Amino acid sequence: MSLAATVLTALVAALHAYFLVVEMFLWTKPYGRRVFGLTPEKAEITRVLAANQGLYNGFLAAGLAWALWRGAAGFELQVFLLGCVIVAGLYGGATASKRIYVVQALPGALALAATVWR
Repeated sequence: MSLAATVLTALVAALHAYFLVVEMFLWTKPYGRRVFGLTPEKAEITRVLAANQGLYNGFLAAGLAWALWRGAAGFELQVFLLGCVIVAGLYGGATASKRIYVVQALPGALALAATVWR
């Protein structure tokens, strides 16, 4: 695996670990509300949904870290999970915020491209 693929995939994993922290633990705090543009009331109402979403982001981060740890043996897992990241980013960009295209789908696509085009 190329250095670019490793670095970009690690970046995607780190982003999803960050999403986990913000969505699960900081959603109702000032930082989390600022990141997602939420009022205190809206953050409280959506707290459980955000925590669930954060957990899924954590699974993506863990899976990508596992794929990297496995090296060449993790290639298929890495490709699959990066594909999942891209699909989630495209869906989020289309339904929630256009910013998700740049924050999630684009890094996933760059990592996938670096992974498959060796």
